[in-house]
Amino acid sequence: MTSSEPELPAPGACCTPGRSGASAPSSSEPASGGGVHRVPQAAVPAGVFRMGDSRGDRNAADGEGPVHEVDLGAFSIDSTTVTNADFARFADATGYRTQAERDGFSAVFHLVVARGAEVVGQVPGLPWWLAVRDADWRRPGGPGSSVEDRLDHPVVHVSWDDAEAYCRWAGRRLPTEAEWERAARGGLEEARYPWGDAEVDDGGWRANIWQGEFPTSNTLGDGWLDTAPVRAFEPNGFGLHQCVGNVWEWCADWYAADAYAGGVGRDLRGPASGQARVLRGGSYLCHPSYCNRYRNAARSSNTPDSTMGNAGFRTVALEA
Repeated sequence: MTSSEPELPAPGACCTPGRSGASAPSSSEPASGGGVHRVPQAAVPAGVFRMGDSRGDRNAADGEGPVHEVDLGAFSIDSTTVTNADFARFADATGYRTQAERDGFSAVFHLVVARGAEVVGQVPGLPWWLAVRDADWRRPGGPGSSVEDRLDHPVVHVSWDDAEAYCRWAGRRLPTEAEWERAARGGLEEARYPWGDAEVDDGGWRANIWQGEFPTSNTLGDGWLDTAPVRAFEPNGFGLHQCVGNVWEWCADWYAADAYAGGVGRDLRGPASGQARVLRGGSYLCHPSYCNRYRNAARSSNTPDSTMGNAGFRTVALEA
């Protein structure tokens, strides 16, 4: 596709618009290694944990059950998602151009489109998502917007493929879905959220989600319309910030709704192939009336070439 004739996004599995999977592959893959990854690490101890929804919150179509035990070795994981500042070091060092930059558009939430930006389409069935010409990670709302005042926010408008390119440069990898959930739980077995079972606004906001009437009115109760700084809220028991809310996070696994059917195992991984990659954690657009997925067990997915303003990533060490 070209920037003059964008192939408009299509509805994704939940909450994120997708591409067809036919976008041009990266033509600027950086060489493996050589990068300096500066995100502080959180140590997750080895152990068995119960993966999946045990609280009755599950969205049946997402495959959040059955609950099953997974035995994981110890690993280290980024305490935050990769920020705009982190991604800028990678892009500046390698000249890497993301999927959105190559395609000439990305999906932007309608209330954060930059003034004067060109809207080239609307996502069918998800009218709050607009395809905006030349929206990308440096210009998250389209031309006229910038990340200069949000360098400590999570990078967005990055596809799974873009996240993989960063990992190759940094000598890192994306977490498996099991690793992500183990880390997000922070040691709280079967808890609904990283902090436990209390509601997100009980005694003060614990995550960045939507407040008000979705998708037209946000009261900004937690202080943010779209992304928040990666350390805006308290970390969980393992030291990870904002595993739920803020941005969906790409995981290494291919997605399947029946991925948990096999049950118990060590270092459980998803299927060997597929059409979509796993996304975890929900985003700033989550709301009980629309997307009740700002939970430890919640799952979603999208094609590896999809880009949008509410998805980013964090990484784990290669030796994990």
